[in-house]
Amino acid sequence: MEALLTSTAVVALAEIGDKTQLLAIVLATRFRKPWPIVGGILVATLANHFLAALVGEQASSFLDGQWFRYAVAISFIAMAGWTLIPDKFDEDEEAKPSRFGPFLATTIAFFLVEMGDKTQIATIALGARFHSVLPVMAGTTLGMMIANVPAVFLGNELVRRVPLNVVRTVAALLFLGIGLWLLAQTAGWLGS
Repeated sequence: MEALLTSTAVVALAEIGDKTQLLAIVLATRFRKPWPIVGGILVATLANHFLAALVGEQASSFLDGQWFRYAVAISFIAMAGWTLIPDKFDEDEEAKPSRFGPFLATTIAFFLVEMGDKTQIATIALGARFHSVLPVMAGTTLGMMIANVPAVFLGNELVRRVPLNVVRTVAALLFLGIGLWLLAQTAGWLGS
């Protein structure tokens, strides 16, 4: 349950103001059909985050050791800093949704734009931390949906009303807290 809840919270906060959230708004304003866009986000996120959590879980199995746990902790601390840097949506990254319907355009665009994104990297780190693919994938997918579904339905209005700097700061503090907790646990300052 800890893997699911932590993964949900980390990604829901980290996703606000992220380029995939901006992509959700662009797709929503272009297609004006929210449900196929929500479905595309879900399918793309399940596929992308399953692979990311699997990579993290497998890496932790092969690389299990104190130095690897330190590396995972440091990756969470690095994610805290990365979260504070605002994403800018690059129109060139958009998967030309005019060629496809809203579901397929969203699925392709979200899967590709999420590659190497901070939420995908966080999913890898969470998979390594919890050694569990399905709860991490379910949690990170739920976090993506919590952040992106309102963006699809509320679009540009949401961007104007949400204080993104505050949300980025809270997300960064969450990443930092997890990283520091893992460092303390690895160093033996806390019980397992």
